[in-house]
Amino acid sequence: MTEPRARAARHKGQLNFEKELRGLLFAHGDDEDPLPETVRVLDEITTDFIIETCHAASRHATLNGRQKVKLEDFKFVVRRDDRLLGRMMELIGMEKELKEARKGFNTDEGKVGLERSSGTKKRRRTMKTGDKEEDGEGGEDVEEGDDGMEDQMFGHLTSTAG
Repeated sequence: MTEPRARAARHKGQLNFEKELRGLLFAHGDDEDPLPETVRVLDEITTDFIIETCHAASRHATLNGRQKVKLEDFKFVVRRDDRLLGRMMELIGMEKELKEARKGFNTDEGKVGLERSSGTKKRRRTMKTGDKEEDGEGGEDVEEGDDGMEDQMFGHLTSTAG
């Protein structure tokens, strides 16, 4: 990075990534209990790199007339380091894939008696048998306005009306 910054006094003896660095050192062939000096130096290097990268991204955002730092600012800062930029893009892609997978996964399934956070009205699904409606034991709570999905899922229950 361009200029070394002095660590703030309140962070001077503090290790931010001790556990992760110990695991990383062990994975790369060091002793299971590495020297404290080695961990401290690597922690300082890592912390300084993160601080410098954030300052550079903030500087880029300011020069572009923004107060908030965006992902593009970090991409700009690491644009000359192909490995770092490639890894960054890979992690961003994985995050998007996970976000899409979470959207498709309904976390409200199987929760009985809990209100959904959307605040929409619920109605009780009834099963039709012949000419009268009965409240089935296995009735489902369904949100108003979900009729398209509702008909796909429960069409066989309501299509037997006479």
